[in-house]
Amino acid sequence: MSIANKEFHYDKIAKAIAYIDANFKDQPSLNEIAEHLGLSPFHFQRLFKDWVGISPKKYLKFISSNYAKSLLKESNLTLLDTAYETGLSGTSRLHDLFISMEGMTPGEYKNGGVNLIINYSFATSSFGNLIVASTTKGICHLAFVEDHQSAFTILQAKFPKASFHQNSDKFQQDALYIFQNDWKQLNEIKLHLKGTEFQLKVWEALLSIPYGKVSTYGTIAQIIDRPKASRAVGTAIGNNPIAYLIPCHRVIQKNGNIGGYRWNPIRKKVIIGWEASKTKAK
Repeated sequence: MSIANKEFHYDKIAKAIAYIDANFKDQPSLNEIAEHLGLSPFHFQRLFKDWVGISPKKYLKFISSNYAKSLLKESNLTLLDTAYETGLSGTSRLHDLFISMEGMTPGEYKNGGVNLIINYSFATSSFGNLIVASTTKGICHLAFVEDHQSAFTILQAKFPKASFHQNSDKFQQDALYIFQNDWKQLNEIKLHLKGTEFQLKVWEALLSIPYGKVSTYGTIAQIIDRPKASRAVGTAIGNNPIAYLIPCHRVIQKNGNIGGYRWNPIRKKVIIGWEASKTKAK
């Protein structure tokens, strides 16, 4: 199935989940959800299974708060277990995936990107349209977008003095490959990030959350040895400039609620459910 088709399926699934969130007390049937989407039950079921590999009924289990709570109880995975959870062949491939991160120099951080040359391009993914941008050192920006022009305006605001070129380079191609199911040829992904020392520590800690699992703001605060800084951790997570690769979508509230997401909480729920169902299906 092509990425373009997957993106279309994501759009339909996101609408289905938004409908379920609004009507969960009534436990809508497959027929009711399909009717809301303007699809036949057969077509909706087929689209859904084509996108995620399981039935809508089973998938809904993976987006519930109860399931999120059960994920929080799972811990103590070994490095090898984590590698297999991600669908990789072993610990060396896990290391290659989770990710070479470099902070910008103080000068680059403060001067708005003077002398930085930034390539950017637009792409589609299983979870919607993307803008991805890179410097000569790695990916500096990755975001889900609804409109190309506004997405580029946001990128420019982050680096107001940089030089921009609409061009897809190898850093971007390597990063976007993570949205494919087959990771056997996945190269190391390099990031070049504009952030404070605290933000960089938080973003690095997010990389320790295994595929298909979740963590909490308090746990991330403990990982970076700032156990009383949960609120500051939440702010840093909210400022994450790299969607999906730095998996801020895997951080939820300690009570199991999904919580917010700068690229739409429904998308966060879709991604968590998709990753969990892929893991459990193995």
